[in-house]
Amino acid sequence: MAEPKHGTQPIVIEETPGKKAYCVCGHSADLPYCDGSHSREQTGLAPIVVDVTEAGKKAICQCHRSGNAPWCDGTHSKS
Repeated sequence: MAEPKHGTQPIVIEETPGKKAYCVCGHSADLPYCDGSHSREQTGLAPIVVDVTEAGKKAICQCHRSGNAPWCDGTHSKS
């Protein structure tokens, strides 16, 4: 079983509307999106699936400690 990988900064992207699956294991080759690595690596985790309703800039949490996941809330910068 692989341990999750955690980043230190969010991934900021111009997102489009639609259903999105965001990676929470950190092993995806297509971050911030899930590519199924959580299953292959047997992390015991699953992606966060959301319906993005408006296009625009989004900050996707990579420290995986946000209180508003999958969106970054600045938790990565707090000690």
